[in-house]
Amino acid sequence: MATQKGLVLLEGTIGGINFYYRKGKAVARKAGGGFNGKAIKTKPSMIRVRENNSEFGHCSRVKKEIRMTLFPFFMYYKEGTLHGRMMQLFQGIKNCDAVSERGQRTVGKGIISPAGQKLFSDFRFTPKCFIASDVPMKASYDAISCVYSVTDFDINAVHFPEGATHLELQFGVLGTDFDKVYKLFTAPVLVFEKGVPIASFIMTPAALPEVGLHRFAFVGVTFYQELNGIKYVLRADGNIGVEMVGI
Repeated sequence: MATQKGLVLLEGTIGGINFYYRKGKAVARKAGGGFNGKAIKTKPSMIRVRENNSEFGHCSRVKKEIRMTLFPFFMYYKEGTLHGRMMQLFQGIKNCDAVSERGQRTVGKGIISPAGQKLFSDFRFTPKCFIASDVPMKASYDAISCVYSVTDFDINAVHFPEGATHLELQFGVLGTDFDKVYKLFTAPVLVFEKGVPIASFIMTPAALPEVGLHRFAFVGVTFYQELNGIKYVLRADGNIGVEMVGI
């Protein structure tokens, strides 16, 4: 690699030489070289690249399927970092797979470990809306019956955004094998009006995940403003929240 000097600094490829900028400096080098598809697939020295590519592809597929399955929770949520943060999450969980060889590690085996489960439990899907503090409630989840129970709910303790008149609460259980099966089992949506008290309630999915699937319970909140009898979603970041509440 050589540094370009002179009054005219070039960009592009001329006569088999690549002219470009690197770290703010004009440089040039012979065109060609680097990695190509055949070398990555066949060369022994590229084994780590192949392993990384295989695991990255697996995590990408898991992320895509789970994001699509949880669409009812994220229907109105628009935030540019969620894709990248979820990829980092599932790559971290995949790294917790201590039984598979490198290149064959999976999210499904990583989630079995306490470390993998903690990564999933601690992940903040909606950083600007933390349900535990914005919608405080004494809640419990029964992992066997998949029932979400809330007692001593104080609607006046909910942090309603400016203009919000109603709170919608969703509950669902994701059942997956992290391979081909990704299903969401939902309970009927509940809507609460600001200032109208309600002491307790339960949310139960109409059906339960099949035996053998991993189960993950999710709660979602969405704030609305009612105008002339029509409820409008307050889409601003911080008005929609999603959290996992049980494994």
